[in-house]
Amino acid sequence: MKIALLSGKGGTGKTFVSVNMAFVAEKAMYIDCDVEEPNGHLFLKPQIEAVEEVKVAMPKIDHEKCTGCRKCVEFCRFNALAYVNNAVKVFEDVCHSCGGCMLVCPENAIVEKDKTIGKIEKGRSGEVSVKTGILNMGEASGVPIVKQLIENVSIEEALSIIDAPPGSACIVMEAIKDVDYCVLVAEPTIFGTQNLSMVHELVKLFDIPYGVVLNKCLDDENPAEKYCEENEIHVIGKVMYSHDLALLSSQGEIVSRVDSSYYAKFKTMLERIFEEVHHGTTSRA
Repeated sequence: MKIALLSGKGGTGKTFVSVNMAFVAEKAMYIDCDVEEPNGHLFLKPQIEAVEEVKVAMPKIDHEKCTGCRKCVEFCRFNALAYVNNAVKVFEDVCHSCGGCMLVCPENAIVEKDKTIGKIEKGRSGEVSVKTGILNMGEASGVPIVKQLIENVSIEEALSIIDAPPGSACIVMEAIKDVDYCVLVAEPTIFGTQNLSMVHELVKLFDIPYGVVLNKCLDDENPAEKYCEENEIHVIGKVMYSHDLALLSSQGEIVSRVDSSYYAKFKTMLERIFEEVHHGTTSRA
């Protein structure tokens, strides 16, 4: 089973919930797809066993062969090519590596070169296999890293916990497209509720079963919980705000490891997800 954890923005506790679910699962794979700022490794502290580079293909112009016909420029829907000062110029930041420019060039003046945009670290933390995607600073898109991270996931481990990037952009869609269940993590604020609605619309669009974990809850009114009630969304768990909890997290501790009450709480959340998926009682569009 593949479970993805989403949030409409950073800082809601998505990684906090992800690493605790992976820990209480006892045997699982944790995949950090938040490639711009991966921090699950700060809690799981895996022993790194392998590192692989992530490369994408970029067009390289042979200016000796290029006749300036501009067919490649006209073909590129992403405007990654321009004809400037009698030469084709490539804008790598917006290139999607589709290879179309190479195909339409009548002079075979375009070849592909590899460009390294990041890396994937593979390791182990107890019974948890850990894969972490890291995007190089300054690179525009981590989508190719996420694709490589989730490749062959289902055959590697029986349970995979995917820590998705925040928001609802293309990179999030890539992380959740093949999962069995989505956990939406939300804060008890109006802003948090607006971000919850954003990822709620996304999982409905993908028709993926989902539930919500309400994090940092207070005794006051919770707009995110009210949103769940109004939209008939299953709340699979609530975590109350606690100074001690915040302190443990700031020290890089997995709270389920040091506090049995949190171990039981996250174990219950995970069991509820299994039950909802197996019995088809999930929230969905």
